[in-house]
Amino acid sequence: MQAIEVLSERLIEEACSLHASDIHIVPRDNDAIIQYRIDDDLIEKQTMRKEVCERMISHLKFLASMDIGERRRPQNGSLSLNTTNVNVHLRLSTLPTIFEESLVIRILPQEKIPSLEQISLFPATTRKLLSILNHSHGLMIFTGPTGSGKTTTLYSLIHYAKLHFKRNIITLEDPVETKSSEVLQVQVNEKAGITYAAGLKAILRHDPDIIMVGEIRDSETAKIAIRASLTGHLVLSTMHTRDAKGAIYRLLEFDVSLSEIEQTLIAISAQRLVQLKCPFCEGECSTFCRKMRTKRRLSIYELLYGKNLSAVIKEAKGEDSLYHYPKIKDVIRKGIALGYLYPQSYDRWVYHYDD
Repeated sequence: MQAIEVLSERLIEEACSLHASDIHIVPRDNDAIIQYRIDDDLIEKQTMRKEVCERMISHLKFLASMDIGERRRPQNGSLSLNTTNVNVHLRLSTLPTIFEESLVIRILPQEKIPSLEQISLFPATTRKLLSILNHSHGLMIFTGPTGSGKTTTLYSLIHYAKLHFKRNIITLEDPVETKSSEVLQVQVNEKAGITYAAGLKAILRHDPDIIMVGEIRDSETAKIAIRASLTGHLVLSTMHTRDAKGAIYRLLEFDVSLSEIEQTLIAISAQRLVQLKCPFCEGECSTFCRKMRTKRRLSIYELLYGKNLSAVIKEAKGEDSLYHYPKIKDVIRKGIALGYLYPQSYDRWVYHYDD
């Protein structure tokens, strides 16, 4: 068993050294493959004997307090790994397949939270985002697909607010991805009765200035977030929509009225994590080069606020309105024109937009 422990640690340490975000352990008919998610690419690292793979998955499930005897249904778990080389938090997800269980490990490094200047491609957008923190109350929504860096952006903002405005900040997440001693963090635990809605109600009685809600995913949470922003709190949260404008229609789906949206919503940001053009490699960047480059991806933002936000809300009411703000496609075009981004970034992120 000691060999399996060492093998598991080495696998995670190697993934961390390559700055991988996920480890995929995929069973096949006669063996299993190990794959790393590095940036947007899934890279095959090695093959493994099937019995070794099964023992490794059982070992990791045990460490994550999952049921090692249950292989017929999906399971989720988490654990923190502290070795001489790495200090990371891991989220585990198992999925039964026709060739035994598959395991995906999300790696969440417990390192210093970067400032917004370090994660944003364009400084002008950074200044606009930070200026919104001057509001004493209101709702700001961050949209984008899974893995687009929304949580990192949120933490960068609330740490900036904590440092410069001396505010009481409380977060409600499922799960807490990055532990921080600077803010109060509450984890959703539905078995204990702490849902997003119940947790948000309790937080409102805890004298917060800024509330970060991991995700607005249902009508009850949306309405409590709206109420919190109406009663003198700055609420930051995320949604899954295609673009910034889509967040308004998503709130309407959650039975939030347009008048409430108009009173509370101060900004919407749609975000993507784009790969920076390598200054050394022609074409695809090598794995060694990716390991040596500390900054390989940065965030771009489609920011909707002020007059443009008011115009979009009027459009949602059915009124005619004129507005223009830089959309994701425009920001990517700018990045390509300046030589920061690969031309294929446009095809990857803008295929569903109208030119």
